Amino acid sequence: MKPIPLAKPLIGRKEIRQVVKVLKSGNLTQGPYVKKLEEGFSKYVGGRPCVAVNSGTSALHIALLSLGIGSGDEVLVPSFTFAASANAISLTGATPIFVDIDPLTFNISLDCLKKSLTSKTKAILAVHLYGLPASMPEIMDIAKKFNLLVIEDAAQAHLASINKVPVGTFGDAAAFSFYPTKNMTTGEGGMVVLASSDAERTCRLLRSQGMEIRYQNEIVGFNLRMTDIHAAIGLEQLNKISHWTEIRQNNAAFLSNNLDSNFYKLPHVPSGYSHCYHQYTVRIRGVRDLVSQKLDKEKIGNAVYYPTPVHLLPAFSDSTILPETTLATQEVLSIPVHPSLTKRDLKIISKTMNKISESL
Repeated sequence: MKPIPLAKPLIGRKEIRQVVKVLKSGNLTQGPYVKKLEEGFSKYVGGRPCVAVNSGTSALHIALLSLGIGSGDEVLVPSFTFAASANAISLTGATPIFVDIDPLTFNISLDCLKKSLTSKTKAILAVHLYGLPASMPEIMDIAKKFNLLVIEDAAQAHLASINKVPVGTFGDAAAFSFYPTKNMTTGEGGMVVLASSDAERTCRLLRSQGMEIRYQNEIVGFNLRMTDIHAAIGLEQLNKISHWTEIRQNNAAFLSNNLDSNFYKLPHVPSGYSHCYHQYTVRIRGVRDLVSQKLDKEKIGNAVYYPTPVHLLPAFSDSTILPETTLATQEVLSIPVHPSLTKRDLKIISKTMNKISESL
């Protein structure tokens, strides 16, 4: 049987033509294509100013810095996420305070968030895991009550929304990723979305050695620029992201309607929430790894996102007890949901998984 990959970057002829056009121009670094990508992406986040950078991690890092987060500050963040969420906090000099998750959504638990507040808490970093928005209205209420900043880690959540309000427009800043397996890609890259023009300017300075005008360095900065080569890919991907998202949602609906829901705990989507399904993730109690092995034998892509809570990684070695996070790492399994799947692929995935559930 032909393998069914877990993820598949979609690079078409138009993307290739645009890259060739940039290469032939000789202007390979940050230039007009980057500006066009920023302007185009802004339309998907309520017109907020956008700053393109070289990765989602860079986007998170300078978003935090632009809001003044640094040494002595605490930032609340879920431990059930990719390490970049916490790495970006630590790179500012602030301390990540790891918070447990809601077992239904895999996103940060509101109750645990409230219990983790201290006098040093400066911000909440809300992760929209797998493409499902975190509970942003409630998080913003908490932030307002305690005068906290809010940063959205929307690396996996392109076009996700709550009551038609897009993620990336709730907090003080947001970060998106354009890594090859994300719902849209630039090859490598990221986007910072800001609520403040002052923070936007700071991000522009930070991404380019602290200068907007060449050799007039205003602050100490980095080299986090996106190239026009990458932006050219992203511009074409922007034209397709709405259609791709619809396909992902249709594929997810097929899986939810056809998988054995008595064996697999299927994704939960709260009322009014739009999930963009970067990953379609089920929970399997007790035999997750065995199911994964059987899927491997059938050449159906699958993976565990994430096998180790971030707070237990050697980089952090935090002794905080987070029971729901720990349980999730033992039970989650992501299966293919990407736009390249055919109807035949979806039928094979569901039938194979149901056959596995019947045998266990």
